[in-house]
Amino acid sequence: QACSAVGFVDFSVPCLALGMASAIAGATASRAISTFRGLGFCSSRQWSSSSGNIVERIREQARARDRRVLLPEGGDPRVIEAAAQLASMGLCKPIVLETGTLERNKLPEAVEVIQPATDPRLPKLANDLYSLRKHKGLSEQAALEIAKQPLVFAGLLLRSDEAAACVAGSEAATADVLRAGLWTVGLDDGVKTVSSCFLMAMPHHSYIFADCAVVPDPTPEQLADIAISSALTCERLLGENPRVALLSFSTKGSAEHPCVQKVRDAGKTLQARAPNVIFDAELQVDAAIVPSVGKKKAPQSNVAGSANVLVFPDLDAGNCAYKLTERLAGAAALGPIVQGLKRPYMDLSRGCSVEDIVSMACIASVLAE
Repeated sequence: QACSAVGFVDFSVPCLALGMASAIAGATASRAISTFRGLGFCSSRQWSSSSGNIVERIREQARARDRRVLLPEGGDPRVIEAAAQLASMGLCKPIVLETGTLERNKLPEAVEVIQPATDPRLPKLANDLYSLRKHKGLSEQAALEIAKQPLVFAGLLLRSDEAAACVAGSEAATADVLRAGLWTVGLDDGVKTVSSCFLMAMPHHSYIFADCAVVPDPTPEQLADIAISSALTCERLLGENPRVALLSFSTKGSAEHPCVQKVRDAGKTLQARAPNVIFDAELQVDAAIVPSVGKKKAPQSNVAGSANVLVFPDLDAGNCAYKLTERLAGAAALGPIVQGLKRPYMDLSRGCSVEDIVSMACIASVLAE
């Protein structure tokens, strides 16, 4: 009843996990997650040798930052093992939320354990939630009950600067994880779209691919959002100046089609909203990443042939591209990495491994500011 009073359809974020009315209305979140699984994100992935350097560099950056990272699903043995590894390797300061039976004897003393229902900060956090959601019909009593939920409690701690990042989803459905992030942390300034990206690690180059997991058919405005978020992810994770290519099957007028026009319009929107982002719109993939092709097809472009952020025109293209790159080129696909929230609130697959949780905690730590 508390959840129905809030209303699950108050965010117009058209993403796979949140955009389906059946999932958002609270009918069957399993339906949304089954679709998400269909995209291939819910099986444990072993990182290939291609990922070695970038993963190690991200871990070293996380170790240097030594940030507090929330792990809300303390009832999952994988989360407990990951927390122990994160603490023992000094990668971050893990905070585990106790849910159900938590095996404390498997956790080193460096791991902080929190019980949401008895935490002295609960009244304040519940009041914060009430202030955020009362315009949607949330009562104070309902806010208190919802604030006890681990995903929401973690998000409220994150909002209150009690931690730098949150990593969840080993047990919870994607719809629940992203909803908790939206309700508590909220969208980043100047962005209206939650999206995702993959860090594609190859032996000599790394790229950001977006969106490969969330927005099925982005509008020009949403493509601009995805580009802005992905550029920031590139800067923080790769340590490189982002060079963004808005991809199409056309390069600079080689074809005319509504799909091509959408990408052109996205470029105009991006230019108006983020003029400092180095980008070009309406580039084919080869023109975007192969210098000789870029020089021939788009000689006036400042991105052609050197793009490190590839923004795909829709989810079909992005999802197929990252899988082809992973399977045929031997790249390591790190993600999906949630973008567009004010703070890193990451979503794991429910089939994740301990290594996945450790890696995502490090990524979240590096992305935090």
